[in-house]
Amino acid sequence: MRALLRLIQRFARDRRGNMAITFGICSVPLLTAVGAGVDYSLATRMKAKLQSAADAAAVASISQKSPGFLAASAMQTDGSVAVAVADANNVFNGIMNTITGYTNLQVTSVVTKTGIRINSSVTFSAQVPTTFMRIAGFTALTVNGVSSAGGSLPPYLDFYVTLDVSGSMGLPSTTDEAVRLQNLSPDNYRQYPTGCTLACHFSQQNGPCTDSGTQGYPTNGYCLGYAISRVSPSGFKSLRIAQSPAGQYPYKDPDTNSPTWNTYLKLPTGIVSGLPNSLYAPKLPAGPTSGLTGGGLTAVSSCPTAGTDNCIQLRLDAVGFALNATTAANGVDGMLALAQKRAVVANQFRIGLYPFITALYSTYSPLTSTINGSSTTPGTINYNAANLATLLDTNTNSNLGSGGTHIDVGLKGVNDLITSVGNGSTSTSRQPYVFLVTDGAQDPQQKGVPNGGWSGSNHAVTLDNASNTYPSICTTMKNRGIIVSVLYIPYQTINPVNTSFANNEDTYANNNIANIPTSLRNCSSPPDAAGSYFYTANTPQDITDSLKAMFNHALVTAHITN
Repeated sequence: MRALLRLIQRFARDRRGNMAITFGICSVPLLTAVGAGVDYSLATRMKAKLQSAADAAAVASISQKSPGFLAASAMQTDGSVAVAVADANNVFNGIMNTITGYTNLQVTSVVTKTGIRINSSVTFSAQVPTTFMRIAGFTALTVNGVSSAGGSLPPYLDFYVTLDVSGSMGLPSTTDEAVRLQNLSPDNYRQYPTGCTLACHFSQQNGPCTDSGTQGYPTNGYCLGYAISRVSPSGFKSLRIAQSPAGQYPYKDPDTNSPTWNTYLKLPTGIVSGLPNSLYAPKLPAGPTSGLTGGGLTAVSSCPTAGTDNCIQLRLDAVGFALNATTAANGVDGMLALAQKRAVVANQFRIGLYPFITALYSTYSPLTSTINGSSTTPGTINYNAANLATLLDTNTNSNLGSGGTHIDVGLKGVNDLITSVGNGSTSTSRQPYVFLVTDGAQDPQQKGVPNGGWSGSNHAVTLDNASNTYPSICTTMKNRGIIVSVLYIPYQTINPVNTSFANNEDTYANNNIANIPTSLRNCSSPPDAAGSYFYTANTPQDITDSLKAMFNHALVTAHITN
């Protein structure tokens, strides 16, 4: 008995097998934990694949040109976009159909349109079978997630390009072009011996260029500045002959380095009697004393490039080029070409051209979504843009009126055309933008068309002057929700000033220049996150760049505010 007790005591004191026993006891939870890590890793990798599929589905369902995006763009109300929901589900399932290792997959896609915002959400849930965790009774791990994407639908915008085509917008587009015109124009030469550059002079008789001693040589009572700008400067120069007696009309050869600088020149009597059309008539000699009866010159309706010998570019030529320039034709993009490139859906942008002098020519080129016509095809907005200079005040167009610059009347006319103001979210809720292009010199006077009398003051004021017919028109438009963007093409100082001309018109015009920028800035809509709505352009390139910037600003603002 004692021997048995000792053996039992020895066995109890012996610790040499405990490690094995302990390991055996612990191995079950240890192996379970390691297996759980493996199973969890597999589940994590599967969730990443599901998440990637959901991301792709959410983005694809609202990407530009996708069925859902186009469907949402055409919706006239907010709500679910069924086509986009189906597209999201198809993309998700198409990706996951090539992947195995999951069961009980559930996917829910939601795509909604709110204003010009479109949002997509793809939620998923699936089970990933386990291997090691089955020991602990877990046959599968559930993974779930969600992916969201959002974007902007194309805003539907209307652009009312309101164009000042009054006299001062007929100034040459650059300093060099001004010199070329000064060297040729006889208009009011005795009053402006440095050369007249206002190439908008009335073509009708009884205008300011009647032969009452103000011209540099006889012109049959017609102003020639505009006509000269439409033909070859060298061709026009070649028509002139030395006059006799010398000095009767003090117009000299413009080539200051020429030995004939003191030679006084004029057009042949035969051409003078038929001006201005005789400039373009066939070049037929009429005799040794009267000279030619026709100039044989070719007139252009637009002058897209400064410095060429077929025309002298005017400001409105530059504006027309900035609107209508295309990469294929001219190496640059104008606003119409830019709008074509930026359009995402049909009829997204409508653009109209609305010129004014003393009245708004509302039917010249009304709103249209067809902005990709030919600049040589009459009736297209592209043609009308290219030929803006033909609208300059020559006292012949009753649609525009004549004699002054009534910016407020032009804007009032445009405001009346805009019958509804939307937020751009649908094709029936379009956001209107008014692009005012002007030098900002309001001139209250008027002249009857054609050959009518003068009325009203010719002393220049600003757009917001209390004496105007509609001094608060900009505020009225902005209060309606119309966005007003202004392109200021600075009015040029008249030099020399002739205080005796037209009741000292020059002095009033010059004194008014300093007040113009503030008045136009106040007319424009307040700056927003995309910048100021007031632009200034001094050169043809500035005009092109500014019009494109104004258009891009409208797109950015539409996305920010919606």
